[in-house]
Amino acid sequence: MEAIKNNPLVKKLGFNRIILFIILLLMYGAFSFIIPGFASKARIMSILNYVYFLGFLALGVTFVIATGGIDFSIGPVMFCCALMAGYTLNTYGAPVIVALLMSIVIGFCFGCFNGYLVAFVGVPPFIVSMATMNIAKGLGSVFTKTQSVSWPQSSDPSGNGWFRNLVKVNGIPTGLILFATAVIILYIVMNNTKAGRYILCLGSNKEAVRLSGVNVKKWQMLAYVICGTMAGIAAIFFVSAYTTVQPGLGDTYNNEAIASCVMGGTSMGGGLASIGGTVIGVFVISLLQEGIMAMRMTKEVQMIITGLIVIVFVYADVSARRRKN
Repeated sequence: MEAIKNNPLVKKLGFNRIILFIILLLMYGAFSFIIPGFASKARIMSILNYVYFLGFLALGVTFVIATGGIDFSIGPVMFCCALMAGYTLNTYGAPVIVALLMSIVIGFCFGCFNGYLVAFVGVPPFIVSMATMNIAKGLGSVFTKTQSVSWPQSSDPSGNGWFRNLVKVNGIPTGLILFATAVIILYIVMNNTKAGRYILCLGSNKEAVRLSGVNVKKWQMLAYVICGTMAGIAAIFFVSAYTTVQPGLGDTYNNEAIASCVMGGTSMGGGLASIGGTVIGVFVISLLQEGIMAMRMTKEVQMIITGLIVIVFVYADVSARRRKN
C-alpha cells in the first residue's frame, strides 16, 4: 500500500481522490446493475442537472472551508437569489439577462455580508452563516410574498426561456462545458494565485500569516465573497434545469455541498483543499441522489446517508491530522 501511495503519479493525482473516483465508478456500476434503465441518457442528464448547481455551491464553500471557516447559508442563499431574480422577471417584466445578473449580484452581496462579519467584525463563522441562512429564507419569502416562483420554459412564446440553453442544447449538455470551465478557473485561483495561497495559509496558521504582514482580513473576506457569488451562479443553473422555486427551502443543499468538499479531501480544519476532489465528491452525491430516487426511496434516506458520509470523512480527516502531528 505504501508503495502505491508513494508512486509519483498517485502522489500527483492524490491517493484519496483516486479511491473516491473508484467508489464513484463502483456506485454507478452497482446502480446500473440493480436499477433497469439507470444507464440511460435521461438518467445521465438528470444526474448532470443536479451536478451543475450543487457543483457551484460546493466549489464556493471549498474556499471558505479552506480558511477554517464554514458557511451553512449557501443553499438558502441560492434559493433567495432564484426567488428574487425570478419574481423580478415575472412581476416587473425585467429582461432575462438582468434577472440572471441580479442573481449573481445578490449572491455576491450575501458573500460580502458574511465575509465582513467574519473577517472584520470577528463574529464566528458558524453564527454568521446560521443567521444569514435565516435572513436569506426570510428575504426570499418576503420579496415574493411567500409565493413560489416559476421561471420560463424553453418553449415560452416570448423567447424568455433561452437561458435554459445554459444547461442543454438539443440534447447536448452545455452545462457540463460551463461547469468544467468554472472548475478550471477556480483550480487556478486556488493553486496558482496569491489569493489561493493566502486562503490556504489562513486555514493552516492564521496568526503566523498575520504576523508576516499579510492583510488576513481581506483574504478571509474574499473566500466568503467567492462562496456567495458561486451561490448566485448556482441559482442560475438550478432554474435552468428545473422550473419552480419555493420559499423557505435550501437547507439540504448545504450538507450535500459540504459533504462533497470533505469527501474530496478538503479538511474541515482548514489549510487543505482540493478543487478536483470536490468535483468528484459532487458527482458521488448527485449519483447517490439519483440512485435513491430511482429506487423510490425518500429524500430523508439520502439525508441520513449524506450525514453518515460527512461523519466518516471528517473522522478520517481528524485521524489523519492526529497521525501527522
